[in-house]
Amino acid sequence: MSTIMIVDDAAFMRMMLKEILTKNGFDVVGEAENGAMALEKYKELQPNLTIMDITMPEMDGLQAVKEIRKFDSNARIIMCSAMGQQSMVIEAIQSGAKDFVVKPFQAERVVEAVTKALK
Repeated sequence: MSTIMIVDDAAFMRMMLKEILTKNGFDVVGEAENGAMALEKYKELQPNLTIMDITMPEMDGLQAVKEIRKFDSNARIIMCSAMGQQSMVIEAIQSGAKDFVVKPFQAERVVEAVTKALK
């Protein structure tokens, strides 16, 4: 079974994502509330996929993508962002993110992005 880590500074967003993923048969193995924690947890858990917010304290999602990809060049990461952060999304994709989903989350879009990224 594929394992997924969720990274977002908002506990509510992590909870929403976890609910969408578990309802659709995915295994959420870890959560982190900022990029620095995400990097530590990634090294510990080595999930098949990470879903990460862009805007977070301590280390943002863009920096975290770069750091995780230094540790594991095959890391699969999907970024999530609020509307209007297109330039950051482009930078995230250029940094190695596989896809992005826009907040507020639409369950179908999340499942589609996760399924595609895990292939």
